[in-house]
Amino acid sequence: MSIRVDFELDRGGFLLRIDTELPGHGFSAISGPSGSGKTTLLRAVAGLEPGVRGRICIDDDCWLDGGHTVPTHQRALGYVFQQAALFSHLDVKGNLRFGRERRGAPNRALAFDDVVDLLGIARLLERRIDGLSGGERQRVALGQALLSNPRLLLMDEPMASLDRAARQTLLPYLERLQRALAIPVLYVTHALDEVARLAGHMLLLQAGQVTASGAVGDLLTRLDLPMAHGREAGAVVPGAVILHDRVDRLSCVRFSGGDLWVPQVDLMPGTRVRLRILSRDISLSAPGDGAGSILNRVPVEVADVREAGPAEVIVRLRAGDETLLTRISGRARRELSIEPGARMQALIRSVATLV
Repeated sequence: MSIRVDFELDRGGFLLRIDTELPGHGFSAISGPSGSGKTTLLRAVAGLEPGVRGRICIDDDCWLDGGHTVPTHQRALGYVFQQAALFSHLDVKGNLRFGRERRGAPNRALAFDDVVDLLGIARLLERRIDGLSGGERQRVALGQALLSNPRLLLMDEPMASLDRAARQTLLPYLERLQRALAIPVLYVTHALDEVARLAGHMLLLQAGQVTASGAVGDLLTRLDLPMAHGREAGAVVPGAVILHDRVDRLSCVRFSGGDLWVPQVDLMPGTRVRLRILSRDISLSAPGDGAGSILNRVPVEVADVREAGPAEVIVRLRAGDETLLTRISGRARRELSIEPGARMQALIRSVATLV
């Protein structure tokens, strides 16, 4: 299954021109600065924008094809907005049932109880909407969208209006959704931590144009893209749990570049995971330097070096088949002779496990 999006929308002063193919599974993050066209892209896919010309197809099911347009209510999609669009006169169960009444072919339908369990909202079913927190409302809105039996789920910055605590509560439910369902999700966000935790694919927009599209792990470490230059810059690395150290409460994850110790995770050996390693958590040393207290050390080769200001550089590193990033001072670069092709040792202070 694939999602083919090839259209343009001229708003008179702003031209949105999209020509890309997205995976028919998992989360595809859509990112870019404000005003780049992210929300407009979702609205065009949903059929909510007049004047869109081109093709929008889910496999052979075309919702827009030249002069043929399928109206929004006939498109098998769910839409979760920044602010949960729920009916205040209905309780949670009534809102979920509304989603179920809208659904398409029953052979693909998710069971009511399964959605309630997936999103952890069983205790909310009798509650009124105005008595819910922001995060609870978004979970109910997501449940309503899922029960409509969509072929495609659109999510427009669903955590933008939530505080940090509510975001951290909602994120694990989205991760459960990513693991449990085969429904493709187009997910608009500014937050790199959401991209790293949820998405396998990324689409980057700038002024209505696609500037990059590809696997999240590839795009996050490209030095020609803005994500590699901020405070949250880093890599997402696939690996597998191989063993646990119950005494020190650590787990060992193996990736193509070596073994990394992480805070203990409750997963069986062999379980596939993703690791997030921020550039600010990596320093470099000469190969074989065993001094210091840093537990995780992997051999790397310098792939590229770019200036990052008057006193710093960004270094792109190859570790096995994966790419890592680090920021170091210009002085450290000179003293360690860090140039493309140099073999170094990466000292990794912190690793986050993304289940």
